Amino acid sequence: MTAAETDLRDVARRYCEGVYHARPEIFEEICHDRFAMTEITPEGGENAWDKASYLERVRGRSAFPGDVSAEILDVDIAGDEIARVHLWVDVPPRRYEDHLGFVRVDGSWKLLTKVFRTMGPSTVEA
Repeated sequence: MTAAETDLRDVARRYCEGVYHARPEIFEEICHDRFAMTEITPEGGENAWDKASYLERVRGRSAFPGDVSAEILDVDIAGDEIARVHLWVDVPPRRYEDHLGFVRVDGSWKLLTKVFRTMGPSTVEA
């Protein structure tokens, strides 16, 4: 595993921790200023948020107890500038599938895009 992939996987794990434990300070650090998030709904529609509105959503919910329930499914790095991470993370009562787009800024991976959908029910008791 390259140093770039190790760093990216670390950021992805921190992302999952931020989602599961409702920690907006993680997203303040790892999200690019132009972060954009899009949800694809089961009906085929979409909802979109920017960084400020996403941070507000995270601040508005409670953390879940215990260990983070998530899995990194795939990592793809192109050169040393852009990358994609495919993962799932539980936000009980649902499990979400996330496709995260990262860019390298001053040597650090920054989350620029998030496209996600509901995978189904979470295995974690809320």
